[in-house]
Amino acid sequence: MAARRAGTAVAVALGLIVAGVPIAKADATGPPTVTVTSWVAHHATPLATVDPRAALDDLAPLGRSVGQAQIAGLGESAHGAAEELELKLRVLRFLVEERGFRSVAWEEDWATGQRIDRYIRGGAGDADALVAQMLAQWHSSQVADVLRWLRAFNTGRGDKVRFAGVEYYLTGQPAYDAVAAYVAATAPGRLAGLRALLDPLRPATADVFAHIQWYMKQPDKRPYIRAAREVVRFLEGLPHRPGDPAHALIVQQARQIAYFYEHFSLSAADALVFRDARAAGNLRWWRGFSGDKIVYWAASPHTANAPGLRIADPPAPEMRFPSAGSYLRGWYGPRYLSIGFTFDHGELRLGPGQTAAAPPPRPRWFERPLGSVGFDRFAVDLRQPAPAPVRRWLDAPVVTRGLPDGGPDAHMAGGTLAQWFDLIVHCQTVTPA
Repeated sequence: MAARRAGTAVAVALGLIVAGVPIAKADATGPPTVTVTSWVAHHATPLATVDPRAALDDLAPLGRSVGQAQIAGLGESAHGAAEELELKLRVLRFLVEERGFRSVAWEEDWATGQRIDRYIRGGAGDADALVAQMLAQWHSSQVADVLRWLRAFNTGRGDKVRFAGVEYYLTGQPAYDAVAAYVAATAPGRLAGLRALLDPLRPATADVFAHIQWYMKQPDKRPYIRAAREVVRFLEGLPHRPGDPAHALIVQQARQIAYFYEHFSLSAADALVFRDARAAGNLRWWRGFSGDKIVYWAASPHTANAPGLRIADPPAPEMRFPSAGSYLRGWYGPRYLSIGFTFDHGELRLGPGQTAAAPPPRPRWFERPLGSVGFDRFAVDLRQPAPAPVRRWLDAPVVTRGLPDGGPDAHMAGGTLAQWFDLIVHCQTVTPA
């Protein structure tokens, strides 16, 4: 879940939402917990370890669940849980090593994603330094391990894994530098024309939060949006070979600049909807560009198939938006696989030196029966045949853990468990990343 910054306008804070995991409700009409628990225990695949370096034999049964999926969403219930990140890396390894996935689309800024892409394909850089440039929720040794593993896997291979950031809302100076550098190298005679459009948009500071605050104070944002869109058209019109990947990538980078200015011209509610729609669109663009099978790494409120997602932290107004995963399910149908990573209890990392207790699920949360399954960690495919009591659990209105820094009544809802996730990967206890 994206970090919040004091003093940043409400729309910014809302725009940076990332989140926790979805949960289904078991009310008076729902199943007895023991029935759900026994069904899950019967169908579960126990997982031997969270060690990302361990052999993947215990994950082999997941191959049937993956099936013909072309995109797999790995959604974590809350940022900052070490074991969820480690299990996600194990599943990522399985998808890459055993199922031929060759791109990772991440809940991360596009320009940062391009730097990571160069690093994992053998370019200069350092995993820890790159993680420090990522969004704050990814500042952990576990995420650095993901980047190191991707680089090690790619070493000496022709079919290297690629990396794409699908977010835009913290687009800062590096994106503008990349656009200018491309034009300087490929069409130097057009550089002055580009700068006439780009320079008035370019942040005056490396602190993107300060730039956001400055932009939100501008009474008329339409000139900035028009100029940003004109930059995209300018780049589209540059001479280039048909199918030139460098040209396609730089045009897509320019689109992120335009999305940034559009996002922060919207109301807080509209910005939430805009964000996940653009993230899904960026992933879809990358699928067409790369042709790869893609792993989508993000928080569950983005990866879940949740067209009616609601995030509540009373007494604040609910945040509502269709998740990126709901667009992906609409476009790709069963070829989009939604995997939710959940936990029972433990402690989460919120930021440097900050942790938060995560108590066991409340009675109405969908994870509640999972804590009694009897395995330390396991995976279960929710699409298997189920008796009526279990179907009521799967099809009841979903309610789950809210934002980790929210109040005691924080929760997420909207849709059903069966709608949100195809598979669950559950860990009983988590510790801070």
